[in-house]
Amino acid sequence: MSRAGLSCPGCGSVSIVDDDLYCQAQLVCVDCGYVVSEGTLADDPVGGAVVSYIRTTAVEKRLCANMIKGRQRVREISQVLRVRSDIEELALTYYKQAYEHENFINVSLHMKEALAGCCVLVSCRQLNWPMTLGTISSLLNVDQTTVGRVHLEMIETLNIKTSSVSITDIIDSHCQEYKISSLHVPEELAEDSKELTKRAVALVELAADSWIVTGRKPLPIMMAAVYLAWQSLKPNKCRLKLSLDKFCKLAKVQRHKPAFERIAELKEVLCKLGKEIPWVREAVTPDTVVPLVGDILHNRYALLRRALRAHEDSLQADNQISCESTPTVGGISVCGDQTANASFVEQQHLGAGDGGSTQTVSNQSNTQSQDLAPNWGKRVLFAPPCVIRAKRRREEQPELDVNGDEEISDTEIDSYIRTPQEAREFALTQKMLSSSDTEH
Repeated sequence: MSRAGLSCPGCGSVSIVDDDLYCQAQLVCVDCGYVVSEGTLADDPVGGAVVSYIRTTAVEKRLCANMIKGRQRVREISQVLRVRSDIEELALTYYKQAYEHENFINVSLHMKEALAGCCVLVSCRQLNWPMTLGTISSLLNVDQTTVGRVHLEMIETLNIKTSSVSITDIIDSHCQEYKISSLHVPEELAEDSKELTKRAVALVELAADSWIVTGRKPLPIMMAAVYLAWQSLKPNKCRLKLSLDKFCKLAKVQRHKPAFERIAELKEVLCKLGKEIPWVREAVTPDTVVPLVGDILHNRYALLRRALRAHEDSLQADNQISCESTPTVGGISVCGDQTANASFVEQQHLGAGDGGSTQTVSNQSNTQSQDLAPNWGKRVLFAPPCVIRAKRRREEQPELDVNGDEEISDTEIDSYIRTPQEAREFALTQKMLSSSDTEH
């Protein structure tokens, strides 16, 4: 069809039609084929409404590489821990929600890996699967402080409510790692998992009552409790002679170095309670206390009361002896904790008529009594480790003015000698000096 008012600039013809061979409408000359007009799709669309470029190139949104890697990490952790499928699916859901949140979208990859472990931890606790923060941090090889911080932030961000896990469930899952059943070890070394868990829980409760758990990591304490529980259930020669290293190799678990100290502390507490058993006549030592663990744990509350009462009686007896041996000062008897302050009482009594000097003497004596006061953790039967092994503060040494005229001692001279030649020269010099002194 022709268009009025248009003519071909090439041949001057007016017979111009629409070209239907192309996707857009074009006006073409019939005589010479010259394209008179093209690109009129925007003005006169053909075949429908206008479609934007973004809509024509839109594809399904894909997950980013870090998101895919994080989800794979959640699956790997779930497979290592052998959790149920519903726990794994819940952990993947939490990871997707937390990853897309503004609080976690711009954090480092190290924090995102900790986030994957925290999602598994939260899912386990919500579905009553015993799991500890230390297990997740050890599996990820990430500091517990970092994992704990991410765990708390995740719970607050997603508004998740988790239930607390009992110590029995945690130790039960911990005992499952020890391959000491009759299928793995000889019969004399094999032990039932339920009995082992029951004895280990009682030992951990005793450790908590005696302040051993305070401020300590849980895994070494649980390992020490499992080891002593395994020895005490059947205290034969084979078990008593087996060290912790050999026990861990036998059970195919990784040994924790602090477990040695926890074993020694548990044995010390067991000895204090074992001495209070009425029917035990022999001396209770760390080497002989293991066969008595069953009796101690069965009567631990009564033995704790007896041990505390006996310790208080001994302290009162010591204070009474110190009171009898302490002289009176001006009719005042100084005893008990005031024994160390006897000089202070005497000075205060003698300086009562000195007026203002009494306060100065009092302050000096109080300072001396504080310096001489022993650690109170040594006076009680059970105390937290931070009190028993309190760090001593360094005493500030007064600065000495050195002018170069000070005498040098022989030990200081020896510290300056470095080579054998210097030693020979020094000995020769001393010999010459001594010979010259004898001549004069």
